[in-house]
Amino acid sequence: MTIELKTDMVPTQKTSRHRTGGRRSHHALKKIGLSKCSKCSQPTLPHRVCLNCGYYKGKEVVNVLAKLEKKERKIRQKEIAEQEKTQEKQAKSPKGLNAADLSQK
Repeated sequence: MTIELKTDMVPTQKTSRHRTGGRRSHHALKKIGLSKCSKCSQPTLPHRVCLNCGYYKGKEVVNVLAKLEKKERKIRQKEIAEQEKTQEKQAKSPKGLNAADLSQK
């Protein structure tokens, strides 16, 4: 019994552009769906803890400040305080314009 090997193991036809493109159609990159953190308004992945403030669903899950060094912690605390002040001002200010607001502009 002898086994014969074929020496012409070459594709008989060229792969068409349609077949190549169809195979590669799943290689495209997709956009990541980001949502805003309810506490600091930073973009985060959905159903994940915010990396900026450590909150998830309005509750603090990770103490971000505890993981920082002393110098970085002070800077971060100032940033958080400023963000909270601006959010309070936006919540307190009425949406409509009154005469005092118009005169300042």
